[in-house]
Amino acid sequence: MEPTDVQAVQETLKAQYRADGTNALVTVRAAAGESSDPFAVSAQIAGSTSDVQAHPGIGGAGTEASSSDLLLGALAACAQVTCQMLAAAANIPIRTVAVRVEGDLDLRGALGLSPFARVGLSKLRIFFDIDAPDATRHQIDQLQRDTERYCVVLQTLQVPPPIEAYWSEPTTV
Repeated sequence: MEPTDVQAVQETLKAQYRADGTNALVTVRAAAGESSDPFAVSAQIAGSTSDVQAHPGIGGAGTEASSSDLLLGALAACAQVTCQMLAAAANIPIRTVAVRVEGDLDLRGALGLSPFARVGLSKLRIFFDIDAPDATRHQIDQLQRDTERYCVVLQTLQVPPPIEAYWSEPTTV
């Protein structure tokens, strides 16, 4: 996308949100459905269906992405597209940008083997590989600050929102 295209698209949206802030409030949704395999589900995300399995270290087959893989993929994708849009909008001369994310997981926590092992990812690392020989150090530093500030998934993980869980009444016989 050309820099002016990013700016034009976003300026139209910004004008709408300035005029009425309620237009900026959206609810995104995902759902998962049961399968015949207790280690697998189907996830519906933005109109697409993905097969998801438990991590092989806790019994999954290892033939599909795990929930942790999806989380890391969401972070990598968000950081990548945020960086690309910001570079284009600021006219920063970037040839390519690639983002890779890693996370550490102690499977003892998920299996309930140790009260001291965290359930969930304990540390995440994001790697940005940017080829920008014509960009200044100042441009790259600004791109880094802005990418980390405006990446929705990164900000959600760094400052977690409250989570509310709702359970329906079980159907009994």
